Amino acid sequence: MKELIYPMRFIPIPKIRIWGGNKLKEIFYKDFSQTKIGESWEISTIENDVSIVSNGILKGKTLQELLEKYKECFLGNKNYKRFGNQFPLLIKFIDAADDLSIQVHPNDELARKRYNSFGKTEMWYVMDVEDNANLILGFNQNLSKERYQEILNEGSIEKYLNYEKVKKGDSFFVEAGLIHAIGKGVMIAEIQQTSDLTYRVYDWNRKDVDGNERELHTDLALDALKYEQTNNCKIIKKESNLVDSEYFIVNKFDVAQNGLIRNLLDIDSFIIYMIVEGDIKLNGNIILRKGETILFPAIYKEEIIFEGDGKVLEIYI
Repeated sequence: MKELIYPMRFIPIPKIRIWGGNKLKEIFYKDFSQTKIGESWEISTIENDVSIVSNGILKGKTLQELLEKYKECFLGNKNYKRFGNQFPLLIKFIDAADDLSIQVHPNDELARKRYNSFGKTEMWYVMDVEDNANLILGFNQNLSKERYQEILNEGSIEKYLNYEKVKKGDSFFVEAGLIHAIGKGVMIAEIQQTSDLTYRVYDWNRKDVDGNERELHTDLALDALKYEQTNNCKIIKKESNLVDSEYFIVNKFDVAQNGLIRNLLDIDSFIIYMIVEGDIKLNGNIILRKGETILFPAIYKEEIIFEGDGKVLEIYI
């Protein structure tokens, strides 16, 4: 197992979106040839989008191959008992050059029933934001399923959504079932369950390059939505821990002049670091820039030393 004990990088996977821009290439220096890149999937085992190791002795291996070969040494003992050879998280950066569709994700119960899949609870960390940009998070009043359907038929859903002004450094916990959208001009780091299940309920009446409106999933969304008023998604914490949920734990650390040392002995899990601000030197010789991601397998139990001036998100289960 010695070949597993090192920090791993993966080749980012570009996702073209109708609302995407070019910041992932221009700001994060992603080696993408395409335009209108809305998402960079940093770590994924979604079918047909499985991450490939880009460094070290395991370069060229897929994440799925590592899971099947190294099992609990990669995931951690508790995680392997819970997830088997499935990687439980999807890690991405998102550049919203335009408004995303109004959407909702099913929870575990509904996703398992319909697709034998994980649901999709996620967390957003705002890395950059343009003036007056916002997020949509929930309804601004309590609704019933029947009233919601009337609103859709009226074409007035925009009036019933909760708009949240955002600034750089804000973070939000977005539970499955919450109607939501990322607004134009927001760039985020997203941590989510491994799932690509999205029900699009409204898309601003826009059309794609072929002049067609995108498919809506109105009926499928009815049993997935939470209809209660929601205005408490913003994470307001002064300590380093942002999220401590059954799906993932997320800590935020500032790496300042004195550096940061993390000891992983008590963490029975793989650990992912996302650089969300500045440039960081890792263990004296690995340079990580804003918009880069690195993973430590669970078997890695040495100290991790961070130097530089920036901010990192630490993610594990």
